[in-house]
Amino acid sequence: MSVDTSGAQQRAVSIRRPAAFFDRDGVLNVDTGYTHRCDDLQLQDGAAAAIRLFNDAGWRVFVVTNQSGVARGYYDEAAVDAFNAALREALAHEGAHIDAFYYCPHHPEGTVAAYARVCDCRKPQPGMIRRAIAQWPTDLAHSILIGDRSSDMQAAAAAGLRGLLFQGGNLAAFCQRMRVP
Repeated sequence: MSVDTSGAQQRAVSIRRPAAFFDRDGVLNVDTGYTHRCDDLQLQDGAAAAIRLFNDAGWRVFVVTNQSGVARGYYDEAAVDAFNAALREALAHEGAHIDAFYYCPHHPEGTVAAYARVCDCRKPQPGMIRRAIAQWPTDLAHSILIGDRSSDMQAAAAAGLRGLLFQGGNLAAFCQRMRVP
């Protein structure tokens, strides 16, 4: 499992705060199928506004994303890092802040031997969420995960979080309907 906090963790205080965990493709950005090229980055409607809601409420915001395209040989981890950096920049341009990105490059049926395995970080397993919780003081009782697949909901449940299934549309409006934050 890989993580990019871009130095934010060093600035984090030790106070437990609620966290919003977001799946990436299909939730924060439009999913084009194994999305990895920066040129394909298109923010989901309301993504920046949704993240700002959590930022303004004092929540931490994390991205937890399966990236099996690495294991399948479609792209490498550098492409994931570049896309995440572009996503971070696009959101920051609209006043939204991600505290850290966590991703799983593994898949048991991968064609790249180094990544072809079962692991605890691939959703529906909760490894990415647990790693974030271990690295950042988190109020689990008030934290959530927003995802677009059943594996996201299963990972949320396994980590003890409330899972919210996003099925498209405007992400900020969805958060407001779900009364979060």
